[in-house]
Amino acid sequence: MPTATATEVLIEGKNIKLTNLNKLMWPEGLTKAHLVKYYTDIAPYLLPYMKGRPLVMKRYPNGIQGEYFYQKECPTYAPAWLQTVSIPHGGKIVNYIMCEDTATLVWLANQGCIEMHAWLSQKHSIENPDLAIIDLDPGEAASFSDVMEVAMVVKKALDQLNIKGYPKTSGASGIHIFIPIKAVYTFREVTKAMGLIARLVTNALPHKATIERSLDKREADKVYVDYLQNTRGKSMAWTYSLRPLPGAPVSTPLLWEEIEEQRVLPGHFNISTIFQRLKVFGDLHQSMLKNPQSISHILDLE
Repeated sequence: MPTATATEVLIEGKNIKLTNLNKLMWPEGLTKAHLVKYYTDIAPYLLPYMKGRPLVMKRYPNGIQGEYFYQKECPTYAPAWLQTVSIPHGGKIVNYIMCEDTATLVWLANQGCIEMHAWLSQKHSIENPDLAIIDLDPGEAASFSDVMEVAMVVKKALDQLNIKGYPKTSGASGIHIFIPIKAVYTFREVTKAMGLIARLVTNALPHKATIERSLDKREADKVYVDYLQNTRGKSMAWTYSLRPLPGAPVSTPLLWEEIEEQRVLPGHFNISTIFQRLKVFGDLHQSMLKNPQSISHILDLE
């Protein structure tokens, strides 16, 4: 791990100047040097999920205790070798960064990008996502045990629909369930299909799950089954992304058995423990993108 305040490294034939490496990013003493090293080491696992996807920068220039901001447009000072894709978005053309190599990942970390946020679609089929998501977000009075209980009802609904889901910790207090799909549906269609699944879940577990979007109306002891993350242009913390929370947690793939047996706590998976888990389990989602599924039968239920 670099210990100098600034240094220049050569990665995949590309020169990258690393700056302010001693800057504190987490209050526990983790610095930008730790951030850069993590993304260097996790690159072989993370990059396959990022490949082809527009990326939104979420930057923490002064660490997790400072202010952060989202940046969609690739900055003008970015190195010439950085890959971008131009996408109509919000009435203008946005040049999104593509993160497909370790050099880009390290450059992003040096920009203070603690989280790696990506689209659900790829550049060759930008209007047709190849991943859908159910995002389980607990209210303030709901526990992670409640989240896991709701996750198992999501799995039951998916099983009944003959659909396979791939769960991961959000890295915060929730669970994300990825559903690989054929890139032939619009974002609107995917949102509609995930909305049906969300309603199945809330109907089966009305005392613990809700699809109420408004925070003011949502009961604090319920888990929000969020299917609206499937909207065009939405991005989210990706698999193996760090999160800007104490302990530097990592969004980590899970086994359904771990969730069913309630053997998971969000704090289990962090910058210090993730590589040991990978040694034991390997990458639990490595087959996910190889198995796109049809959701036409779900849309037909509407």
